[in-house]
Amino acid sequence: MLSIFRRKKFLVDQLNGFTDIHNHLLPGIDDGASNAEESLLLIKGMLNLGITQFICTPHTMEDYHPNTPETILGAKKLLTEALEGSSLTLPKISASSEYMLDTNFLRILKEKTVLPLKDNYLLVEMSYLQPPLNLEEIIFEITSSGYQPILAHPERYMYLHDNYPYYKELKRLGFKFQLNMLALGDYYGSSIKNVAYKLLQDNLYDFIGSDLHNEKHLANLKSVKLSQKDLVLLDTVIANTKFVFSI
Repeated sequence: MLSIFRRKKFLVDQLNGFTDIHNHLLPGIDDGASNAEESLLLIKGMLNLGITQFICTPHTMEDYHPNTPETILGAKKLLTEALEGSSLTLPKISASSEYMLDTNFLRILKEKTVLPLKDNYLLVEMSYLQPPLNLEEIIFEITSSGYQPILAHPERYMYLHDNYPYYKELKRLGFKFQLNMLALGDYYGSSIKNVAYKLLQDNLYDFIGSDLHNEKHLANLKSVKLSQKDLVLLDTVIANTKFVFSI
């Protein structure tokens, strides 16, 4: 009986009909696909894994990727045109953003120039160096504005690793958590992997996404394996993501 739980299965085999809610497939507007040709290569690879729907989430960062609804929707138009001119089976595509909680964020939130993933869900991220000093105020402002914030890749904020109970506090304050698929493998290192599995086993993840930027990410994604026990937990997260975000 124990041998059943030791067998590992590939993560990508669980993604048939999946909606990827976090990726950098839009061409030329952040550190993801640099042009439409690269976008098509990445989408082809994801289609081969059974992923059929994509909510594209380029970075919106004040200093590095100052995207707006206009730049994001313009890139989506370019991608849609490239897909229509390709031989690929056309996936469903929509566009949102991954919003950095920087000094510009509260301004665009107040101006209502944010693009939700779907309905009122908003994908946000923090700096990898330190959290915003006013993080709890920002969460309050997001929820008071009628949005449901989803914190991208909480396992990757290493300053939280030594303060694990604060993850539960962030959930209490209103964050949903989105797991990066690659964190379940060795791509980001053992510390991030260990925290990812702990968050998974503590049932703190709500959603999962690829955070795909390039072909290296795609290749590494194909190698991620999980134990049968962890796969049962992950299947719930995958199913919830599909249920909430089907386009």
